[in-house]
Amino acid sequence: MEPLLGVTLGLILMITSSARSCTCVTNKWTVCDQHASDNCTCRLVGSDHTVDCSTLTSKCLLMKAEMTALKLSYRPRVKLLDGGIYNTDCEDSGIFKARQCDEAGTCWCVNTAGIRRTGKGDKNLVCNELIRTNWVDIELKHKETSHYFEALDVAEAMMHLFENRYKLQRKYITAVKYDSPFIQIHLKQNNLKQQDVDIVDVAYYLEKDVKGDSVFHSDSTFLVSVNGKNLAIENIHIYYVDEKPPVFSMKQLLVDVSAVVAVGILPAGFVIILVIILCQRRKYRQLKVENMSETEGQILELL
Repeated sequence: MEPLLGVTLGLILMITSSARSCTCVTNKWTVCDQHASDNCTCRLVGSDHTVDCSTLTSKCLLMKAEMTALKLSYRPRVKLLDGGIYNTDCEDSGIFKARQCDEAGTCWCVNTAGIRRTGKGDKNLVCNELIRTNWVDIELKHKETSHYFEALDVAEAMMHLFENRYKLQRKYITAVKYDSPFIQIHLKQNNLKQQDVDIVDVAYYLEKDVKGDSVFHSDSTFLVSVNGKNLAIENIHIYYVDEKPPVFSMKQLLVDVSAVVAVGILPAGFVIILVIILCQRRKYRQLKVENMSETEGQILELL
């Protein structure tokens, strides 16, 4: 009787262990099913869209799943400002559709980062193409520490983090600069191959990690380690540059600048406006934007 009991308990443990392993490590906004063949299939919350859990999920699908989860939680509805999450419209491949609309029928054109790059209109608004975001600048700030870190060691730690946690090839990391307590990371990706992760998705995952709302499964901890010593990241700013400049009328641009003055948020604008605002917000920090061509005239900040 005892051997039979032992076998039964062993089977239960095996089944339990198998069920626990059927999770999507790279996306917590999923529902996973374990099949008889031991294959694990994961779908986005509220949809039948399957997810490849060996890599990052696109930003568009993540935002859509998060909005679905918010609706299912019955939280009070809030008005989402430009640059925040909204109920996205995605292509089958997972990228943003060039035109996005809200429930009221107001529409606008976006880039591959899902950020508005035109004025708003009705459903007759035409967005001829999805403009690619091919340059992402990330600025991190770490907490005060008694440890001294060499710039080269910090750069290697960040490259290791991007390569292992976010599956980004090193060739897309053009520079990592360290001036304590700031870390600047420059990502460049002119052509996206099918098997490569998008730098836009990497930036979104990193942003969520820093803000304590990681997209990864709960047992995947965000940690920056430099020579065995932890570097606690406390703040992040992300700047996006598109292949083509934004399309805003002067009237719409003035409205956006007014919004900056009113609420301190920059939904879209030109480089000169961004630099002025950033200098005012961080008097002790000077932001330098170098080697900008006319076709790289858009920088948008996610606060």
